[in-house]
Parts: sequence; C-alpha cells; structure tokens
Amino acid sequence: METGDGRGGGAEEEEEEEEQVMSEVHLGCPPRFSGLYVSRFSFSSRPLGPSAGSDGGECSGVREQVAASSSSCGSPDAVTVDEDGDLVLDRRRNRGRSDHVLTVQHGITSSLRSVGLQVWKAALLLTDFVLHKSFTSSEFNGVTAIEIGAGTGLVGLALARVAKKIFITDRGSDILDNCLANVQLNSSMLKFDEAKACVRELDWKMSWPPPVFKCDSSDPSSKYLWYTSEIEAAEKATTLFAADVIYSDDLTDLFFSIAKKLMSHGAEKVLYLTLEKRYNFSMDELDVVANGYKHFRSFFTVQDESGALDDNSCRPDFVGEQMDLAEVPQYIREYDRGKDLEMWKIMYNPNPE
Repeated sequence: METGDGRGGGAEEEEEEEEQVMSEVHLGCPPRFSGLYVSRFSFSSRPLGPSAGSDGGECSGVREQVAASSSSCGSPDAVTVDEDGDLVLDRRRNRGRSDHVLTVQHGITSSLRSVGLQVWKAALLLTDFVLHKSFTSSEFNGVTAIEIGAGTGLVGLALARVAKKIFITDRGSDILDNCLANVQLNSSMLKFDEAKACVRELDWKMSWPPPVFKCDSSDPSSKYLWYTSEIEAAEKATTLFAADVIYSDDLTDLFFSIAKKLMSHGAEKVLYLTLEKRYNFSMDELDVVANGYKHFRSFFTVQDESGALDDNSCRPDFVGEQMDLAEVPQYIREYDRGKDLEMWKIMYNPNPE
C-alpha cells in the first residue's frame, strides 16, 4: 500500500491525536490490536481462478498473522484468523497452492501521515503484476528499478527475486525502519540477496540527486542516505514503480515532480503506477467524486492501444496508457480487487508538442 505520501511520520503524541485510518486489506486482522503486525501473503507460480480476480469475488484464503514488537521482528507464535478476526484452527488451512509467502510487517491502523505503515490494495495489484512478469517472461530479470513511496516495500520485495537492484524508497525513519525489517524478513524465504534490495530515503520535496551518505553516529536515519555509486545506479534504472500514491492534490503535485526528476536523468524509464479510486461526496461539485483523481489525470496525455494521443491541449510532460487488469492475473490470495483499482503505464515526454 504502500505509503504514497513520501513524507513519513510525525511525533507519537501527534499520531495519537490524529484521526486513524485502516486499509480494507486489514479487515481480517484482530480488532482493537495496536502496534505492528506481521501478515503472510501467499502466492504460487500459477494465478488464481477467476473467482478471486477483479470481478469482486471474495478470496477463499486465510491470512497468517503474528504480533511484532516495534523494535524487532521476533518470531512469536503464529495466529491464523478469518476475515471477521475469528481464530481458524490449523486443520482448516489450505496450503495446496501456496508455494511462496511474502511476510510483511505493518500497522493495522495509522494516521494519514503514516499510511505507509499499512498494506493497501493497489500495492497488492502492482505486486501481482511483478509476479506475473517474473513467472511468464524475462522482462524484469536483471533490471535496476526504483519503488517510489514504497510504504511496506511489498512491490520491491517481489521484484528482488529477479532484479539486479531495487531501490525501495520513502521518507521517515518509522517507515524506512519497517521497510528494512521487511527486507530482512523475506530475503531468506524468497531467496534474494539483501544487498539487492536497498532501502533509501527519497524526499519528494528535495532536488535530485539526493544528499550523499556521511557517517553520523548521532543520527540513526543517516543509514538511509545514498552513496554516490547508488545514485549512479539509480539514474541507470529503467523501471519505476509506485502504488497508492494518489489521494490528494498536493501529494500528486509532489509525486509527479519527483517522477520528472528521476525520469529526466540517465536511462529512459517507464513508470508502472497503481491506484485505488476512493469516492467521497464533494460539496463543491455536489456529487460523489474520487479524491485527487481528476488532478492526477491532468499530468499526462492519454495514449490509446493504437498509439494515438488524446486532445489534451496543454500537452503535459508525461504520456500515460491505462492497462487492462484482465491481463494482470491475481496471484496473491488474501485480497479482493473490487472495481476501483487502476493501473497505468507512464512515460516521460521531454518534448511535448
């Protein structure tokens, strides 16, 4: 679900005062649980049947979860719950299709400023896309990529299985610490070298290249600064990923600002972006609208399947093509796609006519 806000968390006392939000993905978690949790998302090399796809059918799987402390990823006893938070006995588990497991430490609820601690549907969709490509083609084999607003780092973890290097980026020590914990939780299970999954701070408000690493024992967050060699590698990246980073106009402005900085340096890059349209009643428009969606669409010219562009007279710096979700099979069992997810392939257009 990745965070998307690129700004990180605030002080604990501010967190307590702010309104809490919860991802629909976490509806099966035990109610009234506070702190970090570990969920295990199962998948195999074969996609699920159509009942678990984008037609809104409910997933039949259950989610294994364990409580986790904020300072470590210990291994307490596992607890399995169904969608209502009720205990599922071991004899009811169905592991027949689950060849692999993504283990993700996350919060069940958070303030808006720390939504990167939760898992969101759009991140699971983008992870499905990465898994599909890795199982059916060599497109992402040996790729260098950047995940922007990574949140829990779910997409980057899936890509690390086949990539040469994946930079998992966000901002805020709480979110970055959690990303690093998830890399450590999954490297052995998914069989990738932890050095391939590089957790780094990327502040959308800052210029590119970002500040270079300087050893500072008084600042624990300095370990997330970039090395010069990493900046050079990131500029050679050919693929960017972002999930659920579109939910306010201000953040959308910042997101496309950092996307332009990254895509205008070094190798030609393609951005794969997933989002969930969230509807609310607007007093200004006296209608139900998806927050931030219209503003998001203003940043790029739409290209159809034939390659033709729409008649957007302002000719933005990006060209986008909406992808057909029917061509992205569902591999991860523990979520229902519903009807409000979208996926876009976006290219940088340095010379709009």
